[in-house]
Amino acid sequence: MTDSSLLNSELELQQQEELYQQLLLQTMGKMQAENPDSKVIRPQPGMCVKTHSEPSKHKVFVNICQSNSVPPPPELSREELVELLQSEDPSGYRVPMSLGEPHTEIDNSSQGCTAYDVVINQDFFQKCQKDPLFQQFVILVSLEGLENKYNLELSRDWKVLKNRKFLGSVGEQSIRTKSRPGIQELQPQPEFTLLVEPPAGDPEYLIAEIKLPGVTSSRSLVLDVGEDRLVLTARPSLFHLDIFHPFLIDQENSVAQYNNSTQILTVTMPVVSS
Repeated sequence: MTDSSLLNSELELQQQEELYQQLLLQTMGKMQAENPDSKVIRPQPGMCVKTHSEPSKHKVFVNICQSNSVPPPPELSREELVELLQSEDPSGYRVPMSLGEPHTEIDNSSQGCTAYDVVINQDFFQKCQKDPLFQQFVILVSLEGLENKYNLELSRDWKVLKNRKFLGSVGEQSIRTKSRPGIQELQPQPEFTLLVEPPAGDPEYLIAEIKLPGVTSSRSLVLDVGEDRLVLTARPSLFHLDIFHPFLIDQENSVAQYNNSTQILTVTMPVVSS
């Protein structure tokens, strides 16, 4: 006679191992689903803008890059730009741009800082270089775009670095080649909790517990763990979770386990620093 509970236990362990291997592969971005509506580009450096986040005063650098793969905004003269900035709703004019993920860098003072890469059309970037008003406009639009995407508050007291076009190393970005439809079916966000172990003192682990009702197998989960971000998608289009957390974690030693009975995914992430 075979103990069915042992078989179920072995099957669950196998599924957990598969999910763990998937997590490790995706941590470095090696398992990105192919998307026919996007392509990967490597932009050219443009200018580096120094500012800081509010209220923490943490230094932030915005690398405004250029690429012909990003479409240009509608043609705009200097006079039209002045009228736009003086209007009640300047947001009606949109500048196509690709906003990259935050990456941790070291500044000239050997201090830690955060950098973001923003890619705009190359011809439009050159136009901004020739006119200070256009340059200020594209910096303002870039800051607002980052604030909206990452829920930030960035100081408007910025400085364009004279002898540096980029902080860090130029990375690839994935940009959409087709516009999204006007109406989209949004994936619901699952319930989740973030726990710190130990509860007091220096944190050693960040533990995410995510409830996924209706998900019967870990095979339907796509999990991506970044240094300060966790992205989870349950296929086909059941749930989508994209959260930032206040810790830098060890991606390679993070472990994920899915309990089929409780339908809860547990992600254990060793904390590098807070």
